[in-house]
Amino acid sequence: MRQPKLLTTLRTYDARQFSADLIAGITVALVALPLSIAIAIASGAEPAQGLVTAVVAGFVISALGGSRVQIGGPTGAFVVVVFGVIAEHGYDGLVIATLMAGGLLLVAGYLRAGRLIAYVPEAVIHGFTIGIAVIIAASQIKDLFGLSGPPVPAEFLEKLPALWAVRDTVDPASLGIGLLAMGLIVALRRIAPRFPGLIVAVAVASLVGAGLGLTVDTIETRFGALPSGLPAPHLPELSWARIEELVPSAIVIAFLAGIESLLSAMVADRMIDGHHRPNAELTAQGAANIASALFGGLPATGAIARTATNIRAGGQTPVAGLIHAVTILLILMVAAPLTGALAMPALAALLMMTAWNMSEPQKWRGYLAGARSDLFLLLMTLVLTVTVDLTVAIGAGCGVGLAMKLAQRGPRDAESDWTPRDR
Repeated sequence: MRQPKLLTTLRTYDARQFSADLIAGITVALVALPLSIAIAIASGAEPAQGLVTAVVAGFVISALGGSRVQIGGPTGAFVVVVFGVIAEHGYDGLVIATLMAGGLLLVAGYLRAGRLIAYVPEAVIHGFTIGIAVIIAASQIKDLFGLSGPPVPAEFLEKLPALWAVRDTVDPASLGIGLLAMGLIVALRRIAPRFPGLIVAVAVASLVGAGLGLTVDTIETRFGALPSGLPAPHLPELSWARIEELVPSAIVIAFLAGIESLLSAMVADRMIDGHHRPNAELTAQGAANIASALFGGLPATGAIARTATNIRAGGQTPVAGLIHAVTILLILMVAAPLTGALAMPALAALLMMTAWNMSEPQKWRGYLAGARSDLFLLLMTLVLTVTVDLTVAIGAGCGVGLAMKLAQRGPRDAESDWTPRDR
């Protein structure tokens, strides 16, 4: 079924639900605002492009999606892919790849491919998620410590020696602001888990730095002033040669968007005891990525952390997601200069905490105690993600996982699969 959940929920919508959705939508917007900016910066894009993605893609995902409470936007899962595409093909290349990925997701939704997630080994998903978390954390070391020097290489194995070479340039002011932001994030999460503590932590740390006269980079000093609205939609220059070279990137973006959104919807189902519509969700992801690319945004998908925040804040229907997108747009229109004053070390601290949460440390002991084959698959995917390439990691992980599953079926099943034909 591909009918959006919004249409279903509006049939019995009332003032009580709107009140709950309004509070939840505003709350999750305050969480999504700094995250969208930080993820865009970590991806090698402009901060405004992260906000555009949260507004445009977030609105479309809630309007057309198959989950009552899914919140969409830019996520950490895309950081590695987006950074690589921009570095190799430029931002226009990313836009084209995102457009194609959106088209692939629309086709997947039409062909009812939403249930295929069950065939991706769980260990592969955990492996590349932890690998992405490691890469994100490493990418934020320079800003968190205020290191100076030449640009740091993008490759993980080259990045670490480069960072170590400039270890003597640590800026105490930047590190202090970053540690303050980290401490506030942890404290607010424990004291008031439903409170939008991310924006408060980043804002307070930035304000303390400015009040003490500390000289650290801010969004505005590094990237210029943020725009006070959405850009006009436009298409980049297209050619068959350009499309052909970006097909692999489009496939990876579509795969990640589909997997991440369906995983998020499944987590949401467990939290609200509900049932999402996987094919509607894929269709929504396709439309959202096309819309985001047209407005100059980034790839988008369902965000597990923001979806969980929406549920904890009392979100009832997709209207909460629509309000979240509109709230971010209003903040952009009214308070762009204040947003531009956020300190880069505080945003780096936010991404460090995001990477830690992405890795789900509470599950590590379970991985070690589980089947050795699953642990091998997880570690292989993790190592390939960090040292080689996400595309290779996912392909190898799924291939080896399938081979393991076939091997576990035993020789009898194998013989029945490979019965020679009569000649």
